[in-house]
Amino acid sequence: MPNVQKHIHIIGIAGVATSAIAIAFKNVGWKVTGSDKGFFPPVSTELTKHGVSFYAGWHIEKIGMPDIAVVGTASGSKNPETAYMKEKNIPIYSFAEAVGKFFVREKSIVVAGTWGKTSSSALLSFILQKAKLDPSYMFGGISISHDSSAKLTDSKYSVFEGDEYKSSPTDTTPKFAYYKPTHLLLTAISWDHADLYPTEEKYFDTFKNLISKVDFIVACKDNAGIKRIVDEKGLVNEEGSVDEKKVIWYGKNNAKYTYGDIEQSRSGLNFKINGIPIYSPMLGEFQIENITGCFALAKELGIDEKIIIEAIREFEGLKRRLEKRYSDEIEVFDDIAHSGEKAQNTLSTLRNIYTKKIIAIFEPNAGGRERSSIEKYDDAFKNADLVIIPRLTNLKVGDNEDERPMDGNELASIISKTHKNTVYIENDTNLIDRLKDEAKAEDIIIFMGSHGFRGMIEEIINYLPSSTISVKTSLS
Repeated sequence: MPNVQKHIHIIGIAGVATSAIAIAFKNVGWKVTGSDKGFFPPVSTELTKHGVSFYAGWHIEKIGMPDIAVVGTASGSKNPETAYMKEKNIPIYSFAEAVGKFFVREKSIVVAGTWGKTSSSALLSFILQKAKLDPSYMFGGISISHDSSAKLTDSKYSVFEGDEYKSSPTDTTPKFAYYKPTHLLLTAISWDHADLYPTEEKYFDTFKNLISKVDFIVACKDNAGIKRIVDEKGLVNEEGSVDEKKVIWYGKNNAKYTYGDIEQSRSGLNFKINGIPIYSPMLGEFQIENITGCFALAKELGIDEKIIIEAIREFEGLKRRLEKRYSDEIEVFDDIAHSGEKAQNTLSTLRNIYTKKIIAIFEPNAGGRERSSIEKYDDAFKNADLVIIPRLTNLKVGDNEDERPMDGNELASIISKTHKNTVYIENDTNLIDRLKDEAKAEDIIIFMGSHGFRGMIEEIINYLPSSTISVKTSLS
């Protein structure tokens, strides 16, 4: 008797990660359908290309009787399609639960940390592919070097971006808890997501719990947060040095894997890991730390050094990670930096490469609009010549919540305390006009934030002369 095709319906399919697992399921023979509030390229283009059926809005009459349903984090707990699934007793999984059930393999490699995890998990999966280990994988970005951001295979390896954020609107379990890591790459730990973790202690506790369950950890020695939890969890032997059966360090100095001799330019990065020459076409000195962590973990898995080096050379990075969207007399970048700390790192990278004016348009995520994050903005924009805060995306706020998130005007006022040349421009057309007036030859325009800037990136690119970089549609 032939196998009956299974049907999965994804509520909130238009996200980067949910659309990626939709395509992964489709590629192994599942019937895949999905719904969301709206659809825009490149997600809509990718779903169509892979034959995934989707529609805008919530319509229970279009669902049918799927075998399972996946509910995206942003879809809401009171979604009518979710209610329909419950009424019909159809098994419902959060995104993280679905990844944990269907993608996790015997050797589950998880990349976790406050930053660096998306680029690192994408690069690691690329290295394993080049080594013909054919891993299942999932990461929450759009890679320039992968066919999609998720893949299901029969390999004994899997590679995941381990997000510490909640798994669903009703499940505050961090997503990485569902991925059952056997191997952990720990990039950095610094208090983030203040909307979910109201104190630094609560944020650190979730990482302490993670590392207590993993026996093979590759970690960045230069990050104070990582050092703190490693010390607090007692992962040190009697002689006072780290037991390398538990933690393998990488960093600038005094680690098993060290990097140095750094040269960065507009064309990429040249540096050395343990004296071995490495080239990457990605921009940003911060990527060197990510690359070294991936090199270390891949070496510890036994992958040939030449394969690792060549994979690093070929990997072009992710969209919205210092992605150069336009290059001519003026250059335009798009970056997902959505907090004061991340913005500071991005601007520092650009200042190390470029000498002319840097104009930064910045919109934080929900956590970056909490008042507990205000101190993180002190001197965060010191490498920008002009900071523009646009109209901020509306956030859902509970009726009983005492403190409302900061609006754009208040955020601009806070940043202006340490960066005087900061303005709030509520109207998008006025913002574009300001950019047209301000930007001169060899200047840099950088859009930073977790949202899509409502087409402003495309508008300023279309205004500028013909570019040497093709215009890509921004993901909203």
